[in-house]
Formats: sequence, structure tokens, C-alpha cells
Amino acid sequence: MDKFYNMSVFAKVVEMGSFTAVANHLDSTVGNVSRAVSALEETLDTRLLQRSTRRLTVTDAGRRFYERCAVILADLEQAEAEARDALLEPRGRLRVHCVPGLGRQLLMRAVLAYRREFPQVAVELLLSQRMPNLLEDQLDVSVVISRALPDSAYVSQKIGCSHCVLAASPAYLEQHPAPASPDDLVDHACVLLSTVDYPSDEWCLSSATRGVTPGVTFRPVGPHLCVNDMDAMAVALRDGTGIGLLAGFSAIEDLRNGKLVRVLPEYHTHSRNVYAVYSSRQFVDAKIKRFIEVLKNQLGSELDAIGRELGIEAVEAV
Repeated sequence: MDKFYNMSVFAKVVEMGSFTAVANHLDSTVGNVSRAVSALEETLDTRLLQRSTRRLTVTDAGRRFYERCAVILADLEQAEAEARDALLEPRGRLRVHCVPGLGRQLLMRAVLAYRREFPQVAVELLLSQRMPNLLEDQLDVSVVISRALPDSAYVSQKIGCSHCVLAASPAYLEQHPAPASPDDLVDHACVLLSTVDYPSDEWCLSSATRGVTPGVTFRPVGPHLCVNDMDAMAVALRDGTGIGLLAGFSAIEDLRNGKLVRVLPEYHTHSRNVYAVYSSRQFVDAKIKRFIEVLKNQLGSELDAIGRELGIEAVEAV
């Protein structure tokens, strides 16, 4: 039998003073209660109870063992209660990973909203381009942007869609006539974005009004700049370095205040999905469930609103 079960039966016998009373309390039999105590005594190689036909007496060893058992069983009960509560009430520490641009621009606001609603949860946000190993890195949730996730045992939920648009500064466009078609990009200084999902030497652009351009491949002549971070890209574009791809969430404020201007505004990249990835479907902590709900309600809504403002329909990546 399970040692903790045997300990709990023994503790009940000490407290209630009778095998029969404990059997009735546990909806069991006197024989089962007796065997649980005997198994515990055999494991300990110690007599815990003196038995007679008329009475039970707790030995000195039994009394000391009972006092320790009471503390251990109380701690176990508390631990079980806390574990059950974790499935019902958000609490504890939530470790979240996110790609940097999305993390700085939008996810941080969702984290702050989550903290206001659930102040008993401490959130650790880690920003990195690398897709982490949730278990090895001890992460609860990873928020990533991808056309499709690799096969894994992880669970994912789609939060929304993201697109990149072409942008440049007004100063750059004053000196270089804006391209009239994607083919004209080869004549421009292009700031390249290089990530796993965006190869630096190819821009694949879509247009709702002009159909799909399967790929605009170009190699700029002369020196050019290549970065792997949206925020660094935005700094370069605002400085007049050239034309580059920016995610809608990274570009929208600069487009609103005129620091950047859309180039080929009828074009955008294919849709990338924003996913929340976590390790298991079973026994998901309330802190994770509620965080994903906040992501869908806030982050997902913001992504949709940005897409509409840019004139891009939110279509799931294929």
C-alpha cells in the first residue's frame, strides 16, 4: 500500500482510538485498517500500537511517529490544496518568452493588463529571436510569429495575424523617387531584414488589388544594411537609410506621425500567424489559461486593428 495512505490511516487510528471507528470514517473495513498499520510497522521495523481485544495503546515510538506524521500530512494536504488552487486561481510566477519587436510594441501592454487583473502572479518576460525549449528553459508560454510551427509535442493557440509593409522616411523619398512597382526596388537602397521567417535576399509581396507577386528577388548594388530586429530596422529607416520591411505593429506609430511613409502601399508580405505556445493540454495552470485569454482579447484585437488601419485583411497564414 502507499506509504502516505498508511501514515494517514495510522494517524486516524491514534486520533480516533479505534480500528472500527477509522474503518467507518474511511468507508473501509477493520481488516484494511489493520493491514495498513501493520504494513507501516513492517516498513519501519517498529511497533507503533499495542493491540488487545479491549483496547489500543500507542507506543512511545508510535507517539513520536504520530507527531511527525501529523506535520507531514498537514503539509501534504496544504500542497495538494495549493496545486488544486493553481488550476483555479492564477498565482505564482509566469515565465513568458516573446520575439523582441512584438514583445516591446504590443505584448508588454498585454502583460501589464494581465498583472492588473491578477496581481498575485509575478511575470518574467524574456525577449529573444530564438524559439526556446519550454521545458529546458523553464518557460510557461512562448509568443512567436511564424507561417507554420514545426512539429512538436507543444500546444499552440493562434492569437492573431501579422504582416510586414514596405516603408521609408520622407527624407529618403525626397531624394529617391518612390518605386512604382516591386521591380523598381532593385534601384533602391534596401535595408534587409534577416530572420528565420524572413530570408534577407527575397521579399515575397502580396496585393489585394494586383493579385500575388510570388517573389521579388533582388540583390542591392553596393553597401547595404541587414538587421535581424524590427526596432533596429525602424531606426535605420527613420534615419533615411533606405526602404525596408517592417511589421505593422513596429511601423504603425511612425506611419501615423509621418516619420515613415508606406512604399508600394498596395503591397504587403504574406500573413504570419502569432501563436501562444505552451507545453501541455492537461492540467494547465490557471495563470497560463488566463494569460492566453488576455493575449487573445488584447493582443489579438490590437493586431486586427493594425491590419485594418493598414488596409490588410487578417487572413490566416497558409
